[in-house]
Amino acid sequence: MRVVGLDYLGYDLFVIFFIIILEVSMSAVHDSPAFAALVGTPREVRSRLDKSKARQVMVLPVDDADSEHADLLLKTLSTVAAFITVKLREQDEQVFKALVNAVLPKAPPSPNLLREATMAGRARKAVLEGADWLTAAQIAEVAGLSASNPSTQPNKWKRQGQIFAVHHNGVDYFPGYALDPEAGYRPRKSLKPILEVFGEEKDGWGLASWFLAANSFLGGRTPQDVLTTEPERVLAAAIDEMEEVAHA
Repeated sequence: MRVVGLDYLGYDLFVIFFIIILEVSMSAVHDSPAFAALVGTPREVRSRLDKSKARQVMVLPVDDADSEHADLLLKTLSTVAAFITVKLREQDEQVFKALVNAVLPKAPPSPNLLREATMAGRARKAVLEGADWLTAAQIAEVAGLSASNPSTQPNKWKRQGQIFAVHHNGVDYFPGYALDPEAGYRPRKSLKPILEVFGEEKDGWGLASWFLAANSFLGGRTPQDVLTTEPERVLAAAIDEMEEVAHA
């Protein structure tokens, strides 16, 4: 019996019959693996392996093969291993380029887009800092709602147009000024007709910005401050707002 040995300096290989399994660590992909072929009887190969500095060695026992057959098989395996190494390197580079392209915008953002994004970010920051905002779970707690599924009722109020929410970091936040403590922290009945005036014209952030901004129709006061004492005035301000939009 003769042994075909292959010193493998770059990767971990294991051979089972004629199937080669190659493991590649990401840090070693860009190294240049070296192959040192060893052909001979088990004793001959073993004595030469003692002097090898390779981290891993692939050994393929070959029964009933002469030296010419063994040399040919070794050359074939060396070619295949080198080909796999090149393809893995190419694949790694392609994956890297794909990841870079995935996180980059299709085109550099325009200065106007950057300015708009900056303004929108500041406006949303002002909204979040300008009022108390509660999650559905927090509303369920203060309102004494079901603790098993706390988001059910607040989301139902939202669907029915009784309240609105802003969506921030994957969570809906409901304005505290929209809840009536005297009614068990349910939505204020005066809020629904105001929301109906705006309809689909304003999303949650747009509504929150309108309630926060000083309103000339309200004498410079903000709708969220007037809502508890003069809800009819806030409703009139909303109607005035939409009439101006219609005439613009």
